[in-house]
Amino acid sequence: MLNDPAAARSMTTALGAARRASPWLHLLSALLELARGQAELIQHSERAWASATFSGTRHTVKLAFAGTEAVQTGEAFIAALPDHEFAVPRQLVADAAVIAADHALLPQPRLEVELQLLLLDDL
Repeated sequence: MLNDPAAARSMTTALGAARRASPWLHLLSALLELARGQAELIQHSERAWASATFSGTRHTVKLAFAGTEAVQTGEAFIAALPDHEFAVPRQLVADAAVIAADHALLPQPRLEVELQLLLLDDL
């Protein structure tokens, strides 16, 4: 437990700066909007990416759609993802692909979708 108010403020400021520096919150928000609020975030990972001319980040995201209506929304999400125009500040979404999709029927319909997205820095 942190009892030092100055240290707590410093940590809060550092966390806020990290959130602003990383595009993942904006990306997640855009993905959940595309999923029409029917998806649950299961997992997210991010790693730096660079080529000779570009730099950015590669994101792997796993979403779950639970229930009949949500699964139908998830299938529409899969169809729409490759052509979707994302609005992520200071980033270009260069690639968005579904790398895995798992359906289950019992105990209730469920669709888990794993995505890989490449974001390039747009400075």
